[in-house]
Amino acid sequence: MDMLIAGNWKMNTDLAGAVDLARQVVEGLPETGRVDVAVCPPFIALDAVGRVLDDKGVRLGAQNMFYEEEGAYTGEVSASMLRSVGCRYVILGHSERRQYFGETDEGVNKKAKQAIAHSLVPIVCVGETLEQREAGKERQVVEEQVRRGLEGIGSTSADQFVIAYEPVWAIGTGRTATSEQAQEMHAFIRELLQDQFGSDVASEVRILYGGSMKPSNAPELLAQPDVNGGLIGGASLKAADFLSIVRSAVEAAK
Repeated sequence: MDMLIAGNWKMNTDLAGAVDLARQVVEGLPETGRVDVAVCPPFIALDAVGRVLDDKGVRLGAQNMFYEEEGAYTGEVSASMLRSVGCRYVILGHSERRQYFGETDEGVNKKAKQAIAHSLVPIVCVGETLEQREAGKERQVVEEQVRRGLEGIGSTSADQFVIAYEPVWAIGTGRTATSEQAQEMHAFIRELLQDQFGSDVASEVRILYGGSMKPSNAPELLAQPDVNGGLIGGASLKAADFLSIVRSAVEAAK
């Protein structure tokens, strides 16, 4: 299975900084083989970064979108807008969107359907908080997010969407998710996808790890059979670190 390494720049970089970072990534990109690479800059930099990436082996992604086609939705961005600047991917339901902006599984579901309708690949994020894990509810939480977030998506192709598992409890808390814990949850998510979409699709859907992957832990995480890449946060803001993770993915995909 091909892997995907996607950099989520979050609310970082101004326009010049985003262009410079994109150039560094493109210039340092190794032969990626069976690894797809994407970066997701802030909205204001999508067009400029897209021009830097143009046909150079790195795809463009956005960090969010709205589920309506157009209209009086001040501050929102539509799927067709993202397509018009060359986006291939869009991150949906990120833990920070859920925590700070009250995003729900139902909203993520609407967005995912709209993204797919516009030939965007949604990276649907799921994952439990520290409180939920300590209460032993991690599987229940993730199952609800997967089932509700992908409800009604009649996928016949495994490349229509991507899942990213974010163990929220291991991000910025000082706790670390082991590669075994990551693999356990990724395998569980694949079982859920098999129930929902059948074994052919489930076996090929890419499930990314989004729990603070960095150069030091990337090789071990990416060696797990159900970890098919990473959604990279802080490490994607340094080209050298991001490219190191890409190289680890290339090795793991051989």
